[in-house]
Amino acid sequence: MAEKQDLQNVEAALGKAELMAALSDATRARLAKQGQPCTVEPGKLLFAKGDKGDALYVLLEGEVEVRSSTEAGKDIRIASLKPPAVIGEMAVLDGGLRSADICAIRKSRFLRIHRDQALSALESEPKALLKLVSEMSRRLRHADAALEDAHTLDLGGRLAQRLLEEAGDGASVTLTQTELARRIGASREKVNRKLHEWVDEGWISMGRAGIKLVARDKLKALIQEARAT
Repeated sequence: MAEKQDLQNVEAALGKAELMAALSDATRARLAKQGQPCTVEPGKLLFAKGDKGDALYVLLEGEVEVRSSTEAGKDIRIASLKPPAVIGEMAVLDGGLRSADICAIRKSRFLRIHRDQALSALESEPKALLKLVSEMSRRLRHADAALEDAHTLDLGGRLAQRLLEEAGDGASVTLTQTELARRIGASREKVNRKLHEWVDEGWISMGRAGIKLVARDKLKALIQEARAT
C-alpha cells in the first residue's frame, strides 16, 4: 500500500494519466490505496517480454523504454514513456504474456495495480474501459507510423524527427549522442557528423546543456522531403 504521505501525490498522478483520468475520484483513490509502489534503477527491467501479465503500472517518476529483441540479440526500441504513462494495459484485458521489455532509462517509480483490481475498476466504469481501448488504438497507429518511417526516412529524417519529438514544445534536447543513435538505429559517428552539419547550417546549436533546435522549420521540411521521395 502506498505510504500515507505519498497518497495524495499518487492520486494526482493517476488523475493525469489518460486512462485513469476517466475514472471517478473515488475509484482512483481506491486504486491508489490498493496499489503497491515499486522502484526500478536505470538499466533494469520492470518486466520482460514473455513474463506473466498480472498487473498494470502507473509511471509516477522517471522514464522507461519499450523495447524488444531480434533473434540475433539486438535491442529494438519501440517507444519511450514518461509520467504519467500507464504501462501493461493489454495484461488487464487478456491476462496474457508481456509483449515487450520495459526498461528504466532513469530511476523510475511506479504504482503496481493488480489485474483483478484494475478490472474491477474498469467494469464499474465503462467510460474508462472505452478510454483504454482508445489509448491502445492510438499506440497501435503510432507504432505503424514508426514502422513506416523506419523504412522511408533516411538517417537525417529519422534524426530530425527524433529531435523534434524529444523537444516537444520546448527548444532543447538533453539526450546524449549515443542515446540518440540508439533510438534511431544508427551509429554514434554518423549521428555526430549529421549534427555538426546542422550546426554549420545554423539549424541547431550544441553545448553542455544539450542540443538546441534553432530552425525547427528546416528540420520539419527535411522530414517532409524524405517522405516525399
